[in-house]
Amino acid sequence: MTASRLAWEDLPMAPDTSPARIRLIQPTAELHAAFLDSAFEFGTGHRDGYATDSITDDELRDPERFAAWVAQRVAYADETTVLPPDRVHDTLSWIVDDRDPTRILGSISLRHRLNDFLLAVGGHIGYGVRPSARRQGVATAALGLALDQAKGLGLQRVLITCNTENVPSYRTIERHGGVLEDVRETPDHGVIRRYWIDLAAD
Repeated sequence: MTASRLAWEDLPMAPDTSPARIRLIQPTAELHAAFLDSAFEFGTGHRDGYATDSITDDELRDPERFAAWVAQRVAYADETTVLPPDRVHDTLSWIVDDRDPTRILGSISLRHRLNDFLLAVGGHIGYGVRPSARRQGVATAALGLALDQAKGLGLQRVLITCNTENVPSYRTIERHGGVLEDVRETPDHGVIRRYWIDLAAD
């Protein structure tokens, strides 16, 4: 069985002994309250995979501004959308509990290609799982689904990075066949580990 097609019973068990059951959905303004509940569990500041760096917390709370941000993020997945020079097309997905799809467990972003910054630091895929949903196999399952999305885009291999101190994250990457290329110190993002996953060999 390939890593990107892990069966639910193969995932690490949650404290209640129920395996992680998740799916990825397209962002929707209808889940405004659920998104805020998930995002603000991190507190303020950067949230890996949530793509909220371009919007303030006050704007996130405003229903109209939130809806506009969601529409923009959905448009970024469309290759025909004209983007600012510093952006690449990317598919943002929310990770939801399959048994309670109104509960957002995290967020994951798949960049369709790499620019200089993403090649050096960010990679193709960024993801974050809300603190209360960690250690339940959510990240492992979500990354597997994002790798399937990457194959659907025709990508042959993907770069995934994480901070060298984030042991759970790099173990998740390694479970999916990530091969460490290097560990490098960056001016603004600390020391990161850079992994490649070969999709063509799957």
